[in-house]
Amino acid sequence: MMSDKSASAYWTANIRLITICMVIWALVSFGFGIILRPLISGIAVGGTDLGFWFAQQGSILTFIVLVFFYAARMKAIDRDFGVDEQ
Repeated sequence: MMSDKSASAYWTANIRLITICMVIWALVSFGFGIILRPLISGIAVGGTDLGFWFAQQGSILTFIVLVFFYAARMKAIDRDFGVDEQ
């Protein structure tokens, strides 16, 4: 059983990881795909501009990578706090 201090530190680490993942996803999805698209539209990727690529493919691929990153980091955090599955 975790102490209150340990549980608080665990959830702080968890929320920090979620926040980092959400900021990265928002930057890629909304930042590069929508807001910054006019600035990066001159760069060609696969026959289309980079802004369109981020809106259509980049955000999806980033999301998939973030899912695996989150799972790996949570496994490490769980192990560090002694709440991992054995």
